[in-house]
Amino acid sequence: MASQVVHFAGLSDRDRKGVSPLPKLAAGDRLELHVRHEGREGQTLTIPPTAAAAVETLLAHLLRGERVAVLAEDQELSPTEASAVLGISRPLVVLRMDRGDLPFRYVGKHRRALLKDVLALKSRLDVRQAAIDLLAEDTEDLVQTHGL
Repeated sequence: MASQVVHFAGLSDRDRKGVSPLPKLAAGDRLELHVRHEGREGQTLTIPPTAAAAVETLLAHLLRGERVAVLAEDQELSPTEASAVLGISRPLVVLRMDRGDLPFRYVGKHRRALLKDVLALKSRLDVRQAAIDLLAEDTEDLVQTHGL
């Protein structure tokens, strides 16, 4: 699969205030999308129940003011795109690839990593960062409590 640019989208504060949150869907509920074409008649699309949870999650993140991107799990990312997902620089992504922390393949001379591998690395990095944050808190507490 060819790599596509990772595009993050978000809502402005004005748009977020103008949209009411989607009520929690229950079993048997249907989600429909009403599309109004300018100068033409509108169209209603029924969202399959299996996709409704994804739409619900997407809207919840957008309404909290978070930026989101929708990507396929088997999509291949360039090091630059992976850096956007991981929140680290492109050279650090390449270093992770060279170390074997992030599986990749070459397409010609270009590196490509699967999104699912990038997300697995992000999960490991997030766990490590949480441990470092706890250690920093403990260190601050020791300094304040015992003057070390």
